[in-house]
Amino acid sequence: MEEDIGHALRAARQAQGISLRSLAADTGISASLLSQVETGKSQPSVSTLYALVNRLHVSLDELLGLEVNAPGRQTPQHRDSAPQAPQHPGVVIQRGADNPALDMDNGVRWERLASFDNGLVDALLVTYQGGASSSSEGTLMRHSGFEYAYLLEGSLTLALEFDEHELRAGDSFCFDSTRPHMYVNRGRQAARGLWYVIGRNSAEHTRERLADLVGEISASGDAKLSSVIDVFRRLDAAPQASGR
Repeated sequence: MEEDIGHALRAARQAQGISLRSLAADTGISASLLSQVETGKSQPSVSTLYALVNRLHVSLDELLGLEVNAPGRQTPQHRDSAPQAPQHPGVVIQRGADNPALDMDNGVRWERLASFDNGLVDALLVTYQGGASSSSEGTLMRHSGFEYAYLLEGSLTLALEFDEHELRAGDSFCFDSTRPHMYVNRGRQAARGLWYVIGRNSAEHTRERLADLVGEISASGDAKLSSVIDVFRRLDAAPQASGR
């Protein structure tokens, strides 16, 4: 799976015409580390992975090969869809044995849980082994969206800006993910919990809508759009992107 993640990151970089050195510089990691991640020789830390996917505007589903209608990609074999009434979404059943998983640097494991293929929520079962951290360099990360989590077992330290919060089994928390943060398991027992990251791709959707709108303006020569304010008013009125 780690090798597949590296290949997906490299494919996204090459599709956007970004050089390896440019991406490394933009995300603050070394070119040699990025090369090792892309070739599957090294696993990224949580902070490194978030930096890469945010810069490349790719979803977790894309990295795990779960993108709907993507050539050569499949959803888990037992992920059943049983539609209900037309006004309600269907139900997604995903067996525990089929959870797509990603083992990252420093003893962190993500298991992707059942969710709709709209890119609005990253639903994860997260494990931090004893001594594990979201950043092997000890640096705080930040990304778009909001994190909601419930710790099932073990203990975990959340460093959020200048404060530290000690979390134990049964504790829940949420915060704006644009605030610098880091997770550290300073104990010996594994810490395990449920994470829901909501809206991580919202910035990407806004960029896509803005790019589409600029294209429409260029094609139509709309003289009514005389200012940036007019552009953003049109953007707000445009249909919301459905996500990935």
